[in-house]
Amino acid sequence: MSKTPHVSDVSYDLAIIGGGVNGCGIARDAQGRGLSVLLVEKDDLASATSSASTKLVHGGLRYLEQYEFMLVRKALKEREVLLNIAPHIVSPLRLVLPHNKSLRPKWMIRIGLFLYDTLGGRKLLQKSKQIDLRKDEAGQALKDQFTHGFEYADCRVDDSRLVVLNAMDAAEKGATILTRTILEQAHREDDHWRLDVRNVQTDQTKQFKARILVNAAGPWVSKVISDRVMLDAKSDVRLVKGSHIIVPKLFDHDRAYMFQNPDGRIIFAIPYQGKFTMLGTTDVDITGHWDRAEISSEEIEYLCNAANAYFIKQSNPQDVVWKFSGIRPLFDDGESSAQQITRDYVLELLNDNDKPPVLSVFGGKITTYRVLAQTVLEKLSLWLPDLKPDWTHTQALPGGDFKSGTLPDLVKKYMADYPFLPQETIKRFAKAYGTRTPAMLTGARSLDDLGLCFGADLYQREVDYLVANEWALSAQDIVWRRSKVGLFMNDSQIEQLADYLKQGSA
Repeated sequence: MSKTPHVSDVSYDLAIIGGGVNGCGIARDAQGRGLSVLLVEKDDLASATSSASTKLVHGGLRYLEQYEFMLVRKALKEREVLLNIAPHIVSPLRLVLPHNKSLRPKWMIRIGLFLYDTLGGRKLLQKSKQIDLRKDEAGQALKDQFTHGFEYADCRVDDSRLVVLNAMDAAEKGATILTRTILEQAHREDDHWRLDVRNVQTDQTKQFKARILVNAAGPWVSKVISDRVMLDAKSDVRLVKGSHIIVPKLFDHDRAYMFQNPDGRIIFAIPYQGKFTMLGTTDVDITGHWDRAEISSEEIEYLCNAANAYFIKQSNPQDVVWKFSGIRPLFDDGESSAQQITRDYVLELLNDNDKPPVLSVFGGKITTYRVLAQTVLEKLSLWLPDLKPDWTHTQALPGGDFKSGTLPDLVKKYMADYPFLPQETIKRFAKAYGTRTPAMLTGARSLDDLGLCFGADLYQREVDYLVANEWALSAQDIVWRRSKVGLFMNDSQIEQLADYLKQGSA
């Protein structure tokens, strides 16, 4: 893994601001094409929008109603690419759409699902079908009035790990990834950018040079351009908050639900970490001053009520065991409602009078991050004459290089290789680390070899691996972004983990 340079004035082909899925995806693609890359992230990787998604790799069925056919087609094609290159963190998911007679008619849903099945050249996933909810297991959790439904395919994803794995691959190919490092200022000098950066933990400052600057700061994209780069952007973002809640599981099968609501929005109910159900998302415009997204009591009430309209088992705000919010930096296309704004991306390139260029990313969605990165490099190709060809559509992300077999085959192998580990722990490791799991467990022959247990099945060996290889520095990094074991730990256990990490950094 690349470390912070000990000398200033180090020069790169590309400097990227922002360690979310778009920034890390661009870093991976660019470094793999022979460029030298610096990525600067002011917090942890995936610490904002990219860890607050609905955890789906999907085409966006509802976008068809907004005539976003090209976006849906692009996303559906990417859905299968990601399933191939990251089979440990991306997996198929069947979704049930109960027919609500008071909303969209059956014929409209059938047409939408036909388009959804065919637009992206589906190869790996099963096509949609109609189901009788009076006989199907999925109907048992629903109220009696929902007798007919539809079932279609998408994929689930561990969003924050998707970000980290892109950063890992970039770093292993030579990129410099600096977390907890803020861009103080970037300005043009002759044929390059000069970047002044500061580590927010040590307060150490450094300077770097870069031929090209890429602004992938997500919700902060406009602020970076105006306050740090001191330029006037032609585009802007519309900031929309999306919130989710986690409640005790509302059904026992492994499919998810998509529910239509009278206000025109939809919410998902998705199995989560074995014992829970995730409900989301909301669409709330952000106005005025903001720093971190936080779910409101009104949003919690909205999600509970939306789910309660369908499920027999009712949810109340006091049932919520975890909640999270993210701010989507959507390209402001002038639409009147938050849920109707395009989820596609817009790239703005500024190179006034042939000065060193800066490219800013407005909008986008997690499913299309990889093709966004390709498009960024195509747009910058005029300044990159030696750019190598596309490669990320076939090369696995770290841990996803399954030579043969599937994730269940890998789990079976690890059960034989590590018989001292509980089956659920092996499953978690395989889903998170894939073929990198043996590197984390090298030499382990018993649970004692894994060191201190902080709670749940989080051992010292895994923590040390995450610190050494995945930029994890805080307890929050580990229990909520690198894993979701925080759901199974109490406050004192998380505090013990925080103390351990502080000792290691002392």
